[in-house]
Amino acid sequence: MSEPAASSEYGLWVLVVLNSALFIIFAFSFAKPSKARDWTSFGAFSAFVIALFTEMYGFPLSIYFLSPWLASQFPDVNWLAHDSGHFWEMIFGWKDNPHFGPFHMVSLAFIVFGFSVLAWSWPILHAALRGGKLAKTGIYARLRHPQYAGFVLIMFGFLLQWPTILTLVMFPILVWMYVRLALKEERDAETEFGDEYRAYTAVTPRFWPRWR
Repeated sequence: MSEPAASSEYGLWVLVVLNSALFIIFAFSFAKPSKARDWTSFGAFSAFVIALFTEMYGFPLSIYFLSPWLASQFPDVNWLAHDSGHFWEMIFGWKDNPHFGPFHMVSLAFIVFGFSVLAWSWPILHAALRGGKLAKTGIYARLRHPQYAGFVLIMFGFLLQWPTILTLVMFPILVWMYVRLALKEERDAETEFGDEYRAYTAVTPRFWPRWR
């Protein structure tokens, strides 16, 4: 490991800003937060994205923190090279371009699927809110909180692609927060829609759909 590798392959703060902005704006275009709880969930997702890209292109804090162990266990890997941030490919000895590694491919599938869930759910929710009705068609007929599920899928995909200590700590905290927000929304919906909502919850799972 050498300082020139670190200085040449990290410290790319323009890429931190551009990539963070790209994914946050992209998510915003699907989520379109309007209520306070919407902004809370979107803000938490944005913090996760910023933390991720800060380590991906700016400063590899996790690599520095783990460098003694990594250097002793994997002496042939230059951990300050940017591609070495694809942690799982390096650990399991992937020799080719890590962007085509199995974990990277699976992570892309989760990220694309998560954004697809957001894109599918928003028009249905928006139409229901405008009409003062309960959203229970389309993807809402499969699960009650597809937007939160979409955010979790995207974050999990990023963890597979580029895990860091901070994002690994943030992930369960954000999942817990999304669950609490979902439960609060359910209490509000039951108050507003009464028996209609109770009948809906009786046949529709909260986060994980039943496909049969």
